Amino acid sequence: MKQRELLLGDEAIALGALHAGLSGVYAYPGTPSTEITQYIRDSEFARERGVHSEWSSNEKTAMEEALGMSFAGKRALVCMKHVGVNVAADAFVNSGMTGAHGGLVVLAADDPSMHSSQNEQDSRFYGKFSFIPTFEPSSQQEAYDMVREAFDFSEKHRIPVLIRITTRMAHSRAEVETGEIREQNKLSFPHPDYTRQWVLMPGNSRMRYVKLLEDYARFEKEAETSPYNKYIDAADKSVGIIACGLAYNYLMENYPDGCPHPVLKISQYPLPTALVLKLTQECKSILVIEDGQPVVEEQLRGIMPTPVPVKGRLSGELPRTGELNPDNVRAALGLPARTLLSPSKVVVPRPPVLCDGCGHRDVYNVLNEVLGEYEHPKVFSDIGCYTLGWLAPFHAIDTTVDMGASVTMAKGAADAGVHPSVAVIGDSTFTHSGMTGLLDCVNENTNVTIIISDNLTTGMTGGQPSSGTGRLEEICKGLGVEAAHVRTVVPLPKNRDEMYKMIKEEIDYNGVSVIIPVRECIQTLKRKK
Repeated sequence: MKQRELLLGDEAIALGALHAGLSGVYAYPGTPSTEITQYIRDSEFARERGVHSEWSSNEKTAMEEALGMSFAGKRALVCMKHVGVNVAADAFVNSGMTGAHGGLVVLAADDPSMHSSQNEQDSRFYGKFSFIPTFEPSSQQEAYDMVREAFDFSEKHRIPVLIRITTRMAHSRAEVETGEIREQNKLSFPHPDYTRQWVLMPGNSRMRYVKLLEDYARFEKEAETSPYNKYIDAADKSVGIIACGLAYNYLMENYPDGCPHPVLKISQYPLPTALVLKLTQECKSILVIEDGQPVVEEQLRGIMPTPVPVKGRLSGELPRTGELNPDNVRAALGLPARTLLSPSKVVVPRPPVLCDGCGHRDVYNVLNEVLGEYEHPKVFSDIGCYTLGWLAPFHAIDTTVDMGASVTMAKGAADAGVHPSVAVIGDSTFTHSGMTGLLDCVNENTNVTIIISDNLTTGMTGGQPSSGTGRLEEICKGLGVEAAHVRTVVPLPKNRDEMYKMIKEEIDYNGVSVIIPVRECIQTLKRKK
């Protein structure tokens, strides 16, 4: 029975996956993708069906676990933010070679404007690079419908499917009409004709690669007839417009009565070459509107048989950085600007800060005191709430690059002769990708001090479970850190002297030491109370 629901884009994807017969979701929390898995975890319908929804240690393990479920014939969803695709890349790229058995959908949530991210990378490049078909919904309704279609497409062509969304799609709401609910797949395994490609030895891979290239040509034909890719003709052919994914909405907001120019809406890749050629042959110039990097704009120059002016992010008609919106799209269309009130005159800027009562505050206060005694101390931090230690009033860290880089950068600096060389990493980030760096430190007995600031949760993304909760000491000892130099403390003002002494002793120790300040996140504690 069809129903209408008001859903976030993330929630529409989650519900679409459940209604498509999902058996498991695998993810590591990362804004703006977190709500997909959280919705499934909170769903009574998912619990009744026994849908797997535990968080994975990182995006690579999530991708591989989902690939295993697909091998067993079940439908699996993998969710991550765009930089998480980098972590999953080894498994993701090779999944194009193995193919899929049960439907396998990989959801990448990109973050133009870097609302909560280190870069603006565009996950569509990964789809093209890996020869994996990519879907990009333009609305919440399309997101719901598309994830269901993606599972069918995956099983029809025995290939994983990438769905790419952006922050605005993930975190905006719209009404969605739901469809029929499908039962989960039964357990099954790849047909003998396709088992060879699951073993990526060079001889098998060379044969599979030829087949994958042939399949990719078929994916392009599918894109040309896809209901999600539409050629909308119009009389004024002075410019033809290519609008990708959510950018189609920004275009139509400026033309509520219909666009006077021909429009090619693209929401399924590979690029539908025949439709692109039709547009470029009929129009005197092309405007490409795409949220993210100029993926399509760059491809056009290799497709068009004759030169046609192409405008977009590269040419300057649209901003080169940041997310699109109806107003900068309006400017690119040459329409008069709307009178808007500047946000700076309405909202007073409020830079992010560590919460009052956060244990990270006490760690940084004492760490700054200790390091003040040394000439050139350096602190290498990581991705998490504690990254806010770079801001006032702490100014306590020197670097933040990617998940796990605190430990390895501290090691490299120590190798170069830096002392003290201190790493600050969170509990969830440590189990995500900090453990292997610690093993490198142990193997060489590097002179580093590693502070694993344990707030007993994945705090930055809303309080999801942390993989190493209650086991961090054992993990560090198991990796080879001497038991005497794996120390815990409760970061509270009353324990200031204990923390000061502990940090000072471990910095002065010539070898690998780990300090674990353990205190529950103030936000999760409030919820419990």
